[in-house]
Amino acid sequence: QVQLVESGGGLVQAGGSLRLSCAASGRTFSSYAMGWFRQAPGKEREFVAIISRSSANTYYADSVKGRFTISRDNAKNTVYLQMNSLKPEDTAVYYCAAKLSMRNYEEQRYDYWGQGTRVTVSS
Repeated sequence: QVQLVESGGGLVQAGGSLRLSCAASGRTFSSYAMGWFRQAPGKEREFVAIISRSSANTYYADSVKGRFTISRDNAKNTVYLQMNSLKPEDTAVYYCAAKLSMRNYEEQRYDYWGQGTRVTVSS
């Protein structure tokens, strides 16, 4: 079992930055690829970014490429999402998720999910 707890959300002005954190319980954190998804009001949940177990590989949605950076610290059982140049359309609840394989990472077949943290970007 892996429990995931997100933090770091809040209200920020357009052009600002936030860093989200996702803390994982258990000793198997380094066995999982870690992803971030988001769900905007009235929309379906969508893929944002994923990082491999060793941090060797990262992938991003086109909408956040160049603005968001995913990273992880396996010693701290934590994955991060640095969000820069935020836009109002980034407003959403952000979820972290864990999966054993990197395959089909844009699909939502992840093994574990957090409860989410809300990000609001004002114009």
